[in-house]
Amino acid sequence: MSETRDLLFELGTEELPPKSLLTLSRALKDNVESGLTKASLRFDAIVPYAAPRRLAVWVKGLATSQPDQTIERRGPALNAAYQPDGSPSKALEGFMRSCGATLEQLTTIETDKGTWVGFRQEVKGGRTEDLVPDILRQALAALPIAKRMRWGTGTAEFVRPVHWVVLLFGGEVIDTEILGVRSGRITYGHRFHHPDGLVLNEPGEYAAKLLNEGFVVADFETRKARIRESAESIASTVNGYAHIDAELLDEVASLVEWPVPVLGRFDARYLSLPPEVLITTMQANQKYFPVKDKEGGLLPYFIAFSNLDSRSPDIVRAGNERVVRPRLSDAEFFWNQDRKHTLESRVPDLAQITFQKTLGSLLDKTERVKKLAVTIAERLDTESAWVERAALLAKADLLSLMVGEFPELQGTMGRYYALAEGEPEEIAAAIEEQYLPKVSGGPLPKTTTGLMLALADKIDTLTGIFSVGLIPTGDKDPYALRRAALGVIRILLEARLDLDLPALLDAALAQFAHDFDAERVHAEVYDFILERLRGYCLERGVRHDEFEAVLAVRPSRLPDFDSRLKAVREFRQLPEAESLSAANKRIRNILRKAEEEIVANVDDHVLTEAEEKRLLETARHAKEDILPLLHERDYTAALCRLARLRETVDAFFDSVMVMTEDANLRRNRLGLLAIVEGLFLNIADISKLQG
Repeated sequence: MSETRDLLFELGTEELPPKSLLTLSRALKDNVESGLTKASLRFDAIVPYAAPRRLAVWVKGLATSQPDQTIERRGPALNAAYQPDGSPSKALEGFMRSCGATLEQLTTIETDKGTWVGFRQEVKGGRTEDLVPDILRQALAALPIAKRMRWGTGTAEFVRPVHWVVLLFGGEVIDTEILGVRSGRITYGHRFHHPDGLVLNEPGEYAAKLLNEGFVVADFETRKARIRESAESIASTVNGYAHIDAELLDEVASLVEWPVPVLGRFDARYLSLPPEVLITTMQANQKYFPVKDKEGGLLPYFIAFSNLDSRSPDIVRAGNERVVRPRLSDAEFFWNQDRKHTLESRVPDLAQITFQKTLGSLLDKTERVKKLAVTIAERLDTESAWVERAALLAKADLLSLMVGEFPELQGTMGRYYALAEGEPEEIAAAIEEQYLPKVSGGPLPKTTTGLMLALADKIDTLTGIFSVGLIPTGDKDPYALRRAALGVIRILLEARLDLDLPALLDAALAQFAHDFDAERVHAEVYDFILERLRGYCLERGVRHDEFEAVLAVRPSRLPDFDSRLKAVREFRQLPEAESLSAANKRIRNILRKAEEEIVANVDDHVLTEAEEKRLLETARHAKEDILPLLHERDYTAALCRLARLRETVDAFFDSVMVMTEDANLRRNRLGLLAIVEGLFLNIADISKLQG
């Protein structure tokens, strides 16, 4: 077994972008792992480290060299390798030159296609210390950095200037240059608590030495846990608990390498503001964690994290309180000013905001969404007055001072302003719920009005943006159409809204006045939604062929699509499923290749064989039995009933030749197969099912 050592690589930099730190760390680990694997360098594990001024990886149990390899090259065929006098042919001479081999070093290779001249060479594996520098350079070059920078007079480029590089293999330094800096064994601790260098003797002591001597918590997850625990601990001193947002926790952990909690206080009068306003102010502007009481209400406290252990904590606390005070004062001002104007009074001014230059203003969008929402309500046989009112007011809060300062509060402020103006709670809730779901797997609207408004808004955006040709490509999706499509799917499926989706797309497209091909756009939007539906279903355990079986019959209502999927999944568990799927494939192929007209009504008297007469009879009985089941959308029961056709279908194919020379008989037999196929196509195309 080859010798192994641990490897440590650390890149010391200026403060890295906090929102990119975790992404960079994970990518560096993955890239190093890929590079080592590609180089056939065996290792036990890779531990990543990430802090504001460093990225590092600790590779445990890394082999000291590549394994030796036997390389076999095949040259010309033996019968073409030598001339009649036994001397090498031109082909063989060329092969020997390419291998650097003599005639005596050649061998023969036996294959099932003949005998070939070959050359085997033992290649000694490269040393790890010789290979690692290039692996690291390639790993750094492949990091997802949108914009690289240069510094000083060098030509190296990275996301931030690089100040030091540690590269240890066991106890030895791998001497090389990375991003313009010579490697060594010296790392650096906290900028203020331990600015001097720390000498590392071997990779395994890295994290502990930085923690115990350098005042740096190098491990990202350890630092996150410390921040969470200390926030919860300091919040308990005022009988509260820390409101910890996951994204903010990651960001704070990317801003500090030695986290020290600071409990600050603000004037309790600001608690009269909507809690979302205070939370957004503290989180977005100041990177503070709010403090809540046991009932979930806000307390007049916040938790900040300092990047050093100050000798004057009261001064640090006072500084943070001084900074947050004007932010909260501004929010109070916005709240008071905004309520001087009603949402309805703001609606005409939406004409001044462009939604999209061809599609018009936000007022134009408001009118379209309002009409579509009313259409949805009517098709659900639901009262439309509330959704019409909610749609009218839905975008008005975008003109408020509060949303102008905090765009993420769109809809939320609309709800508060609507309630303050005496609007019904359902209308107010719908104004906020129009944007749901905001993220994959996020909550859906809870109110019926909110569901209808959110659906109308998303369908208007999808059809509108597609109609002007701005179809998402690659990673570019400025109007978040993929998220909108998934929102449509989740609302229709999870809320079980029995709506004809193609009809809704038509209703939305009919409202646009610009010139476009409505039929083409309809097809593009519908296919776009169905493609998102495919991903949604596959993520939930649906098999690809099951989805294709239902997609083939293009159900127009997504709850109906889902019911068919469930039926197909249960059907394939039946013992008859495989045989009937194969029979349907055979039927599909026969009907596709048939050149003559297929009769719609099979004539019993034309059929001659007992097996085909029996199949016609059983098919007619099956049709009668499944009609009420189809009406009730009990597709599982319908497929179970059709499974009973297996015996007669198998008997038919065992005994009957469909493509007989008798034209009339052939047309009727084809018609019989079309009847059988049609029974299954009432639910799904089971010929799509694989074994």
